[in-house]
Amino acid sequence: MASGLLDTSVVIDWDDPAVSAALPDEAAVSAVTLAELAAGPHLASSTVESARRQARLQQVEATFEPIPFDTAAARSFGQMVAAVTETGRTHRRRMADLLIAATCLANHVALYTRNPDDFSGLGSLIAVVAV
Repeated sequence: MASGLLDTSVVIDWDDPAVSAALPDEAAVSAVTLAELAAGPHLASSTVESARRQARLQQVEATFEPIPFDTAAARSFGQMVAAVTETGRTHRRRMADLLIAATCLANHVALYTRNPDDFSGLGSLIAVVAV
């Protein structure tokens, strides 16, 4: 039975049949993803888009109990920063992605994402599954 943490990109697109077919049997989200989704309605360019994003946030809140960003994840974050820096990339541009990846490492789960390039350089630390 596959289990994994869904990146925000997957949660946003999970109504897409190709995405839903690729999800693990046991899926979770991180508190960081919930934070990104909570910001979404405020950043929308129209009221229609804001309402759509608010509906997705509420759907995720009703479906999942998010995995917290805890002390173990905070310690894992240092490893994420080191791995990204070693590839010549900056950690500052993908802070939320690295916090989500650190949550995966701390909880020993794979990361399911629509944007695997955002997590390049982390393959020795976590399993990144492209959806």
